[in-house]
Amino acid sequence: MKPTLIRPGGLSQSASTSLVTPLMPSVAYASETPDQLDDQYEGRAQGYTYAREGHPNADVLARRIDAMEDAPQPGMMVGSGMAAVTAVLLGLCKAGDHVVGGDQLYGRSLRMMRDDLPRLEIDTTLADPTDVQAVEKALRPETRLVLIEVVSNPTLRIADLAGIADLCRARDVLLVVDNTFTTPRAVQPFAFGADVVLHSVTKLLAGHSDVTLGWVAARASGHAKAIYDFAVTTGLTPSPFDCWLAERGLMSFDLRFDRAETTAARLAEHLGQHPKVKRVLYPTRPDHPDRARAQGLLKGRGCNMVSFELDGTRAAANAFTKAADRIAFAPTLGDVGTTLSHPASSSHRALSSDQRAAMGLSEGFFRVSVGLEDPDALFSVFDAGLAAVGENA
Repeated sequence: MKPTLIRPGGLSQSASTSLVTPLMPSVAYASETPDQLDDQYEGRAQGYTYAREGHPNADVLARRIDAMEDAPQPGMMVGSGMAAVTAVLLGLCKAGDHVVGGDQLYGRSLRMMRDDLPRLEIDTTLADPTDVQAVEKALRPETRLVLIEVVSNPTLRIADLAGIADLCRARDVLLVVDNTFTTPRAVQPFAFGADVVLHSVTKLLAGHSDVTLGWVAARASGHAKAIYDFAVTTGLTPSPFDCWLAERGLMSFDLRFDRAETTAARLAEHLGQHPKVKRVLYPTRPDHPDRARAQGLLKGRGCNMVSFELDGTRAAANAFTKAADRIAFAPTLGDVGTTLSHPASSSHRALSSDQRAAMGLSEGFFRVSVGLEDPDALFSVFDAGLAAVGENA
């Protein structure tokens, strides 16, 4: 009997090419000789060896995001947005370094700043990214990098990206920008002088709440290699299937973003007129504290995120989410459907009540990731939720 499981094998050659990127889940890739493998590892030939070090679906997706961000060096895919944050912070920093972070970062980024980096003898300071003087005051001679989000999560404050970039350049400090909320549709941080840009591709870029991925790119090749080496060594590997799904989602990104942004601006106006809503945060609103900066930095765009605060306590929050049951109450953003997030019970639950209060995150504070629903139908669901909030909740 002839053996049936001899390797290597492969697809037959075709005179035509696939219209859709094939899904390529192979863990390992065969080379013809040790010399050929040397050529690949030493950069004389292009190829794949082991999926933890890179695979075709990750590269196809990364190149697409590279183009969107106008990245100076090729970026890389990792297993999540926080994997991207981790690869940057631990790939570029060592014991004795100091890191400055925006004081309203995503909750897990804040936890890394407050708990994990100090445990590794990397000191940290949080500063208000809307105030370049506050960031400057936080810098030290041993400061290695500054990490900010263009639009903060979940209070939607607008960082002084240009001012902080100038400051970092003058002080020889790396600037790392998390562009997840804004996406390259609204701003390209490399154009302002960022040294590293990262994304949680899980969110708006992929757009369907069915993948977990991150992307990161650096301006300098040495920084890119340090990030890559740490990510590969620690196994922050992205799934080929997730990369394949995200590439498909990326094809409709511009359309999804623009539609959701238009509805978000209308929702902000709708909520701002409701008597049970204490305040609304949206970058293009006249009462937004950073509206002037948003107009310049985001070129008049407001993006798809809206935050608002009920005039009430946890009881009001519970009543609202229960009655607005046609909107998913889920700790995510960027989906094709609108989602509600309650920072006090999800993204920022690890913070103390005093810490949340200092950020303006009360029990009545909600973040909305606006999706693609009919706007009027969406508003009616919000109205139903607000109607359920008791006068004395």
